[in-house]
Amino acid sequence: MKLLALDTATNWLSVACGDETRWHELGEPSGEKHSQRVLPLIGEVLAEAGWAVADVDGIAFGSGPGSFTGVRIACGVAQGLAFGINAPLVGVPTLLAMAHAAWREGGTTRAIVCLDARMREVYVAAYWRQDDRWHTCLEPAVVKPQEVRLPQSAGGQWFGLGNGFAVYPELQSITGIARIAPSAAPSARAIGELARPRFAAGEGVAAADARPLYVRHHVALTTRERAAGERL
Repeated sequence: MKLLALDTATNWLSVACGDETRWHELGEPSGEKHSQRVLPLIGEVLAEAGWAVADVDGIAFGSGPGSFTGVRIACGVAQGLAFGINAPLVGVPTLLAMAHAAWREGGTTRAIVCLDARMREVYVAAYWRQDDRWHTCLEPAVVKPQEVRLPQSAGGQWFGLGNGFAVYPELQSITGIARIAPSAAPSARAIGELARPRFAAGEGVAAADARPLYVRHHVALTTRERAAGERL
């Protein structure tokens, strides 16, 4: 099965395509230019693989949480491409994909992922890998940095991933976190790898039914919040 995957939930733009034997992945720090760069980068990664868009059997996208605009871009682009080629879609939580990439690259089996959510908050989730599958120990949520906790049932040493650990250094001192990678970014290849068994299980949906994962629904500031220096 030939898959295309993308993520635009953070400042890092990542796209990938692959099948059962090989993956091609490209990424760049696009900031607020995701909408301008995502299609050209998809074109480049497909060219690397020697594929046309019409060759793709399924499309996976990072569903969030992350930037409100970013997760909508990923979902919207995936929907548009999937509609054009009548391909199914699978949304994969961005934080889970970051944990999966850390496992593939370094064998990490316990990961707590924190991304800066602005407004003095972080997006956080925790995952544990056992028996060749990921278990969600802490569902994706948006909280204040001082509210971040490892799951009560957590054992062993945990790996902290994401720029939340750089923006809020106090997170680095949470008991049970043995090491951190504050520069870790979402990986489209990881999204594709996590989506593959879901496609095989028939969990792909039509373009019209794909949805981003929002854990914050407050996406605009009041006059008082702006005056107080809040930002989204």
